[in-house]
Amino acid sequence: MKEKIEKVIEKIENSEHIAEDKKPLILEKIKEWKEEESAINDIAVKLENWWMEVEPIFAEMGLV
Repeated sequence: MKEKIEKVIEKIENSEHIAEDKKPLILEKIKEWKEEESAINDIAVKLENWWMEVEPIFAEMGLV
């Protein structure tokens, strides 16, 4: 996904169809979205780690 984002950034920077004064605004928004993706990945990892801790408990209760 990060590679795709980098390609989009490159295309925006090199685009002749986007006004020069709009490019920084667009790039700033893309960078914000990129940071949000990192936050989502962090949450997913934390939830996975939590599940690994509680799964044996659920298994003992017959819920898994």
